[in-house]
Amino acid sequence: MGRYVARRLLQFIPVVLGTMFLLHYITTLGIQFTGDPIRALFGDQRPPESVLNSMRERYGLDNSCLQQKGNPCIGMFIDRVGQFLQGDFGQSIIFRRPVIDEVMDRAPITIRLTAIAIVFETVIGITIGVMAALRKDKFVDNGVRIVTTLLISTPIFVFGVLVQVFGALKLRLWLQGQGAPSWMSDMFSPVYLVDNPWLSLIVPGMVLGAVSLASIARLTRTSLIENLRADYVRTARAKGLAPRRTVGVHALRNSLIPVVTYIGIDIGTLMGGALITETIFSIPGIGQGVYLAVQAQDALTVIGVTTLLVLVFLVANLIVDLLYAVLDPRIRYD
Repeated sequence: MGRYVARRLLQFIPVVLGTMFLLHYITTLGIQFTGDPIRALFGDQRPPESVLNSMRERYGLDNSCLQQKGNPCIGMFIDRVGQFLQGDFGQSIIFRRPVIDEVMDRAPITIRLTAIAIVFETVIGITIGVMAALRKDKFVDNGVRIVTTLLISTPIFVFGVLVQVFGALKLRLWLQGQGAPSWMSDMFSPVYLVDNPWLSLIVPGMVLGAVSLASIARLTRTSLIENLRADYVRTARAKGLAPRRTVGVHALRNSLIPVVTYIGIDIGTLMGGALITETIFSIPGIGQGVYLAVQAQDALTVIGVTTLLVLVFLVANLIVDLLYAVLDPRIRYD
């Protein structure tokens, strides 16, 4: 196990470096072909060239390679890697502060949002998936398939706006009119509330995890139906084991392997893909920060945040691989 973990950790290095270079090259091309982001900050104003040069030096955009279209700026990339290794992710153009400070302020909000989404999609998705599998081709199974298909086919920005307007805003006004406690109305707030950072994230978290919930439910249903037909389940039933133990201990554990794989991948996806949800509900998280950075051509912020998200994604996948041995004792990492 230890050697396997060490080998996987070493594999992180080329993946992270490759991601950083790809992001560096894309953002470099963006500056080379669309123009100087420092000059764009001033709009129609024309500041002295000395001011522009000073700001370019401050934000690491004073390299002459940025004036040559198609130049990958290898030297600039090497310098950035050295800075990142020292924990220096540079200065953000849009936020006018160190990138790492901006990430540290926004990350807890996105982590809370992601945690709510993961718990929601895992508990509800697995539960309704098991119910559908045990009642295959019956009313419950057909209902689950219809609902999950609708969730998967509805764009997140459409679903988010509908939930915000009808499920949050109007419901909150109705609760306030009925004299409901303030915490209950805050739970259905259409925007993020600093005073209630957990309650006001429940509805956005459910929106964020809705599509993944549908996928988890369908994965659980399909996998469990397949395992219920396996020989080891028939043997367990022939031995007289209770149906709850046969399904819950034997069939479900093996059925959860693809589900755990999906959830592990989904952790990184949700943290990076919360951009739309955070924008709809005005949540000052990492997704909203990346959106603002892309608009301002803030390369350092985009590269720094995405690199950290890649690390989260890699660690989550490593944990998932280790959980395989817990779900299936036949799996060994020698």
